[in-house]
Amino acid sequence: MKKILSLLLASAMSLSLLAGCGGAPQTPAQSSNPPASSSSSQNGSEPSAPAGPIKVAALSSGYIDAYPDMWKEVCQAFTAETGIEVTLTLEKNLEDVIGPSMQGGDYPDVVLLATGREKGLTEQFIKDKLIADITDVLSMTIPGESATVSSKLIPGFVGTNATNPYGDGKTYLAPMFYSPCGLFYNANLLNEKGWTVPTTWDEMWELGDKAKAEGIDLFTYPTTGYFDAFFYALMYSVGGADFFNQATSYAEGVWDTAEGQQCFDIVAKLAEYTAKVTPAQANESDFSQNQQLILDNKALFMPNGTWIVGEMADAPREDGDAFQWGMTALPAAKAGGAGASYAFLEQIWIPSGAQNVDAAKQFVAYMYSDDAADIFLKGGAVQPINGIVDKLEGDNVMFYSIYDNGANAVVGIFSAYASVAGLGTVREVFFDPVNGLVSGNVTKDQWIADIKAASDQMRENLV
Repeated sequence: MKKILSLLLASAMSLSLLAGCGGAPQTPAQSSNPPASSSSSQNGSEPSAPAGPIKVAALSSGYIDAYPDMWKEVCQAFTAETGIEVTLTLEKNLEDVIGPSMQGGDYPDVVLLATGREKGLTEQFIKDKLIADITDVLSMTIPGESATVSSKLIPGFVGTNATNPYGDGKTYLAPMFYSPCGLFYNANLLNEKGWTVPTTWDEMWELGDKAKAEGIDLFTYPTTGYFDAFFYALMYSVGGADFFNQATSYAEGVWDTAEGQQCFDIVAKLAEYTAKVTPAQANESDFSQNQQLILDNKALFMPNGTWIVGEMADAPREDGDAFQWGMTALPAAKAGGAGASYAFLEQIWIPSGAQNVDAAKQFVAYMYSDDAADIFLKGGAVQPINGIVDKLEGDNVMFYSIYDNGANAVVGIFSAYASVAGLGTVREVFFDPVNGLVSGNVTKDQWIADIKAASDQMRENLV
C-alpha cells in the first residue's frame, strides 16, 4: 500500500490531464441553456436544503454480477439518511441507454462511468467540458457522519489526471472503486503442470512455448480496451516513472526511444502467442467468451481486474472446484527488475447540465460513508477510503496484496486532447489495432507509424 500511495502522489504532481482511451464516443449535444445553478458555496459549505429527487445512472459491471442489489441498497440507504429520493438507471450498455436523452438535454444528476470504455462517453464529456466542478465535495461532511470526504479518502486518489483533467487544481471526477489490474490465470493449472509464474518477459516466452506444445495458448484478452491498464503497467515496468510520464503526455520523440520500442516489441510478440479466436470475440457482447478461455484451460493469462471473480462466478470451469484464480503483475522488463500493476480507478461525476447539482453532490459525498462502503464490498467493489483493506475477504486479500509483494503500482492515464477531425481516441490509436496484430491484418511497423503520427496531433491539441 505504501507503494501505491507514493506513486499516486507522484502522479498528482507529474500528470495534469485526463486520458481519452475509449472507442468512438456518442457526443452529447451542447445545451443552449446554462447548467442548473447550485446553492453550494465554492468553499466546501453544505447546501442548505438539497432538492430532489435525483437521477443516478450507473454502469452494471461485474460487481453487479456478484451482488445484484448493490446499487439499489446504496440508493435506499442514501434516501433513508437524507430524505432525497433516487431514480436509478443500472445498465451494462449505459451509454446507449442515457445517450439519446442527453442528446436532447435531459441529463442524469450523477453518472458512474469510468474512462476507457469503448464508446468513450466520459472522455467526450471531459473534452467538451460538460462535467461539473465538484471540488467543494471534498470538504463536505459525509451525510450521517462527522467526517469530511477528504478525510476519508486514501491520500493521493484525488489530484491525479484521473480526477483533475484540466490542470487547474479543480476536481471534476470523484474516485470510486479501485482495482489492482494484472494478468489473471488458473493457479491450479500451473500447479498441475509444474509451471511457475513468469517474473520476466523472457520467462513468459519460454512458458508460452511449453504451453503451445500442449495445445494451450499463452494469452487472451476480453477486449482491446483491457490493453489500457496493460500498456500503462508495461510502460512503467520498461521505463519507470519518467518514461511513463513522457509517454502519457505524448512527449516529442518518446516513441523513438529504446523504451518505446521495447513496449512495441513486447506487445507485438505477445500477439503471436495470443489465441487466434480472441479478436472475433473481443467486443462488448462476446468478451466473456475470451475470459472463458482461462476457465477452460485453453489460454494461460489474460489482463483483467478484480471484478473478474464476480463476473465469471457462475461460468463453468474445466477444473471444476479445483479451479483457483491467480493474479500476477506484469513481468519485469529485465531480470532483477520489478513487475508492475496498474491501479484501475472508476469515476463518479455530475454532468454540468444536471438539474439537481446540490443533491447530486450530497449523493457523491455519501459514496464515502462507511455504510455505502460496506454495501459495495458485498459486490467486491473497493472504495479508496482509509481502513478499507482491513475489511477485505476471500480472493480480494490476495489481489490487493499485490503491491505488498514487490509490484510497482501504476496510476495515471493518457492526457486528454481536443477533438480533431480524423484523429481517433487513444484506444482507437493505441489498443484497437492489437486485434489486427493478432489476426495478421496489421503489421507492427504500421501500428507504430500510426501511433507516432497520432501522438504528434494529440500533443498539439492538449486540452
